[in-house]
Amino acid sequence: MEYFVAGALGLGLAACSGFRVFVPLLAASAAYRFGYLTPAAGFAWLGTWTALLTLATATVLEIAGYYVPIVDHFLDTLTTPASFVAGTILMTSALPHLDPTLRWTLGILVGGGTAGLVQTGTALLRGASTAATGGIGNSILATVENSLAVGGVALTLLLPVVAAGFAVALLVFIISRLRRWLAQRSHAT
Repeated sequence: MEYFVAGALGLGLAACSGFRVFVPLLAASAAYRFGYLTPAAGFAWLGTWTALLTLATATVLEIAGYYVPIVDHFLDTLTTPASFVAGTILMTSALPHLDPTLRWTLGILVGGGTAGLVQTGTALLRGASTAATGGIGNSILATVENSLAVGGVALTLLLPVVAAGFAVALLVFIISRLRRWLAQRSHAT
């Protein structure tokens, strides 16, 4: 179960880095810094104050940049390969207690691949938006992408809480059914 949740966390954050490179990196940095999540071996740097402040600055600049015509296309050029790197880092840093070779392989293939696919899709969509609206629709697209990045990160980080709640609810359900069955059985005899 631990590997499933960790893999889902890594994959969710990696996918969100396809919308905005720095939003999920900032969220992971904050989660590591404040002890909500524990990074895999070799990724403690992501939870430092330096990383947190650097990623916060980069996040603000990236979000603002997508609202500036021409800059948004320039950012797509930069963030397409950067999203692959971010997705790899996010996936790899979320996977605990795995052999480093397996962890990095999953990080590159699953995390980096997912982030790259999402980013490529958003870059193509921005190009189509520019062609269809002369760039006027790009700010709407940027708002949707920002919302998906922030909302996706929030949902992803809530995954362990939701999983724990589901496990508790399932346990309560099983115990109540067992008690009901035992009560019916004792009344039948």
